[in-house]
Amino acid sequence: MRMLKAVGAAALLATLGAGLVQAQTVQPPAPQAPQPTTAPQDDSSEEPPPAPGEVTPPTVYKQPVPTPIYPEEPEAPAAPEKKAEAPAAAPETPVAPDKRARHQAAVIQALDKITAETMRFEAKVGVPVRYKGLVFTVRACETSAPDEPMKDTAAYVEVRAEPRAQAEQRPSRQVFKGWMYASSPGLNPFEHPVYDAWLIACKA
Repeated sequence: MRMLKAVGAAALLATLGAGLVQAQTVQPPAPQAPQPTTAPQDDSSEEPPPAPGEVTPPTVYKQPVPTPIYPEEPEAPAAPEKKAEAPAAAPETPVAPDKRARHQAAVIQALDKITAETMRFEAKVGVPVRYKGLVFTVRACETSAPDEPMKDTAAYVEVRAEPRAQAEQRPSRQVFKGWMYASSPGLNPFEHPVYDAWLIACKA
């Protein structure tokens, strides 16, 4: 037993000695050539390096927060004003037009075209009046009513040709029948080869 222990111890020592020798024979690595240093560039825009041992926080750039744009809401239309309802008008009673004023006589102007003799005379309604070979009978004479836009005088006249010498031999003949207008004699003129006549006015 002692002999085996001695042999084991000798083997252990031999192993340790071999490892120590191998460790001594390993050569250290060759030193590396110094790297050329680059001269620092003069850039004023770059920030200086931080001091040793000082921690520089990262630069935070604040971005503008966009303002949300909301579409404008259309304005509500104003409520229509309520108009007070007018009370229903009562139906108008039709007004009777004013009647024309009627007169008792008419004033007529007559002309003899041959002798140029003129004569103005008054003829009462319904009463025949002679002027040479003519007989005038006025049936009506009236003036316009106040509500009429145009003021005028009119007479309804009948004229018959009745020569004095032939009155008993043959009957007279009618030469005119209708309205004569004082303001417009040419509207319904009296036409005769020898005589002319027109209305002047009405007379009470």
